[in-house]
Amino acid sequence: MRDVNEFTITEAVKQSFHADDERFKFLLEKLLDHLHDFTRETNLTHEEWMGTLNFLYDCGKISTPERHEFILLSDVLGFSALVDMINTRGGATEGSNLGPFYLPDAPTKELGSDLGGERTGACVLCTGIVRDTLGNPLPGAIVDTWQADSAGTYPIQEEGQDKYDLRGVFTTDDQARYYYTTVLPKPYTVPYDGPVGKLLRAGKRHAWRTAHLHYIVSAPGMRAITTEVFFDGTEYIDNDAVFGVRRSLVAKVERVKPDETFDFELERRPDARIRFDFVLAPGE
Repeated sequence: MRDVNEFTITEAVKQSFHADDERFKFLLEKLLDHLHDFTRETNLTHEEWMGTLNFLYDCGKISTPERHEFILLSDVLGFSALVDMINTRGGATEGSNLGPFYLPDAPTKELGSDLGGERTGACVLCTGIVRDTLGNPLPGAIVDTWQADSAGTYPIQEEGQDKYDLRGVFTTDDQARYYYTTVLPKPYTVPYDGPVGKLLRAGKRHAWRTAHLHYIVSAPGMRAITTEVFFDGTEYIDNDAVFGVRRSLVAKVERVKPDETFDFELERRPDARIRFDFVLAPGE
């Protein structure tokens, strides 16, 4: 009969696993070390333990293919941001939050398309070049984007709206450029009607995200990046609820002059422009 106590149980649990994968074993053992140390250090009560399990259960219960409450939890705890920071490769565009509303099968769009449709708000041209860390352009790179609208709402949150609105997958041209128009998004609160919202209220924290555009950028032989582009001077840029802002990811929104011309075709005439170049590091 194995005799364990509060000080020996951690090692006993670790020894009960016999994984062949060394990385899995390392991660699991570190998790057990920190989880058990936290429990001992805080003298966790049965009520607190059960409250934590019920909180996690509620996160799972409210999650759907269109809303991932565990990603949201990771975001507001700074866990997502920390993983992004650790995994950003030298010279590449910094990573930022995936968020809970990403869809992996957004429609392919032609360069110059407009994602805004009939939505109100400023029409903004989003453009830039995708390069590698040596400055070489990457024609044929894939730029996958999604966003909120001018009211701070994702179409996926609205009943009766096409969940693929304000989303598009573009391929850079022979100059490695991407360009499209869309509606300028506004700040919004992260979903506040579930367990993560209760956590924020209990901690007396606001739930506001500064305005941003989401991107996943990839190219053959390169390491894909998941990131966001923010707008200089926007509200909450200094205290974003999910710690997503990086100085290098802040772009200026510049007015387009009435007589200004472009060397590419656009479906819609923009009121403003955001230029942001992406940099990809070589794949592993």
